[in-house]
Amino acid sequence: MTTFVMVGKYTIQAMEEVSSERTKSVENYIKTLGGKIKDIYVLLGEYDLVLIVELPSEEKAIQASLGLSKITNINFTTYPAISAENFDQMAHGLGI
Repeated sequence: MTTFVMVGKYTIQAMEEVSSERTKSVENYIKTLGGKIKDIYVLLGEYDLVLIVELPSEEKAIQASLGLSKITNINFTTYPAISAENFDQMAHGLGI
């Protein structure tokens, strides 16, 4: 499984549809893609929402980003992420 960070911006319609049911539908959608949500946070600033998800592939991450945008009216941008520990190991392997 690969970790992805999904940041979202609410549309006006998305703000009108805020509910615990929508949050559950997001969790269920990620599960249908073979993934799981590790954390969800609401933000102040440029983005309104961040999801930390684990998905089996980049293709599933693209599907998650597009699918969630469609069903929630939240515009998502998705980034692959690795742990700081893995990054340190990669850097060490390069002699950095």
